[in-house]
Amino acid sequence: MADGSPGTATLPARGGPAVWRPSDRFLARAAVLTAALTAAGALLGLVRDQLLAVTFGAGDSTDAFLVAWTVPEFAATLLIEDAMALLLVPAFSAALARRAEGARPDPVRALVRATLPGAVLAAAAGAGLLALAAPRLVPLLAPGLPRQELAVDCTRLTATCVLSFALAGYFSAALRAHGRFAAPAAIYLAYNTGIIAAVVLLGPARGVRAAALGVAAGGVLMAAVQAPALWRRLVAGRARPAGRAPGAGRAARRVRPAGRVADAGRAARRGLVVALIAPVVVFSAGRQSQVLVERFLAAPLPAGAISHLNYAQKVAQLPMALSLMLCTVSFPVVARALAAGDPHTARRRAERDLLLAAALVLAGAATVVAAAPQIVELLFQRGAFDRADTAATAAVMRVYALGLLGQTLVGALVRCWFSGSRPLWYPAVAMVCGVAASGGAGALLAGPWGTAGIAAANALGITLTAGLLLGGVHRQRVPLAAGQLARGLGRLAAAAVPATAAGWACAAGRPPLLAVPLALAAVTVTFLAAACALRAPVVPSLIRTAARRLAHGSPQHPPLGGDVPLDRRHDG
Repeated sequence: MADGSPGTATLPARGGPAVWRPSDRFLARAAVLTAALTAAGALLGLVRDQLLAVTFGAGDSTDAFLVAWTVPEFAATLLIEDAMALLLVPAFSAALARRAEGARPDPVRALVRATLPGAVLAAAAGAGLLALAAPRLVPLLAPGLPRQELAVDCTRLTATCVLSFALAGYFSAALRAHGRFAAPAAIYLAYNTGIIAAVVLLGPARGVRAAALGVAAGGVLMAAVQAPALWRRLVAGRARPAGRAPGAGRAARRVRPAGRVADAGRAARRGLVVALIAPVVVFSAGRQSQVLVERFLAAPLPAGAISHLNYAQKVAQLPMALSLMLCTVSFPVVARALAAGDPHTARRRAERDLLLAAALVLAGAATVVAAAPQIVELLFQRGAFDRADTAATAAVMRVYALGLLGQTLVGALVRCWFSGSRPLWYPAVAMVCGVAASGGAGALLAGPWGTAGIAAANALGITLTAGLLLGGVHRQRVPLAAGQLARGLGRLAAAAVPATAAGWACAAGRPPLLAVPLALAAVTVTFLAAACALRAPVVPSLIRTAARRLAHGSPQHPPLGGDVPLDRRHDG
């Protein structure tokens, strides 16, 4: 899926360069492919967590590994999911827009030459320093942890992910900007495959150190599965860009000064250096520091507290991860539209995807709250993971679910903030405020409520961040209608309340294999009905599209809610 693929078009913006405008069907297929591969990776992640639970339980050795696992979790957010993508997708989008104009030398390859070597050197240095500093880092992350030496050994192994994740994140951003989504979506399949293989092969002899070795191997696989696809894109760039008429390159060279093209690499390098010490990294580091706050507060609690938080978070966040696939696919479209001076296209796409993501995550959160004990029992209760661990994890998971809408809104809104070529500080400030609120509330609630109090503080902090980002949308380049969005989100959230009650009633007292699908079905039907009754946005158009597909075999109108701006869309 790339420029010039079937279902895409490169059209001139008013008064600006060519705009990549993929069709709704193209983006729908890309979103389905990305969601399918991401879901497969998430399911394999559940298999990984089940294997860890059965093999190592939820004791002090598992806590030691999970403290070391903080490193790849932090690195994944910083280098794959947030900072690298938020920085490089707009950069590659701008380079692709210049390539479409016929700029020479190829701006995309110039960007790679200017940024990749420095990023690799910086990441390698960071990995080495982290491994050396492990004995001092572990007591800071989890003071009072019983197995600190084991945690240090595991941290030194997982430190290699700083380099491998940096490569994986760079490749993912470049491929998504090109409209290629399959390889980036497959990275967590590769990652979890490495961990599972290491635990199965080495777990009996090496204990939890085998899991740390698997994390290191999985990071290498994440970069390896994407490298061939990116190489093909860079080599293909030598050919004339698809959709450009003969002679367009000569016209573009006449209007674009040669010095500006020659300076593209140096400007890209300076932009990368600035961004590495500025708003994107501060935002991403702040977002992931919520995990650090949680584990810091949980370390003095009874053994297994960190493990319960980890398992609950991994399962509860699955709906959020899947809902954000829409925004992941459309982020390059928004960035390319802004690079071409077309904020109207950026607004339509961003508003629609934000509401769709909210609807999906609210339905998922309702299912998590309704059937948390049955979900945990079905996934983890075997081997060293006993009934007490199930009860503790389910209680935490229900509290975590209260913050899933905030998590999704932050992930969706920040793409609007950082889709322009110049990062802004407001999201970083909002994220710092949220983390501060989470840490303060957690310190107060961890004593009386334990892990559930820590999870409640997490939900409070991320919801505050989402509110600040939504309230400040007038500051960024995508002209979102904040009031309309807030009203639509309120109606969707209201629809989730009866859906949760219906799912809870269907799951109560039933065995997990029956309770979970019953709860999911009840939540889905009730949520759709309540959303229509409340005239919530997006949901009615989804139902109509699904009905047309069933009746005619294919949709006759644009899928995913159409291209109507939010302030003109019929709520019912």
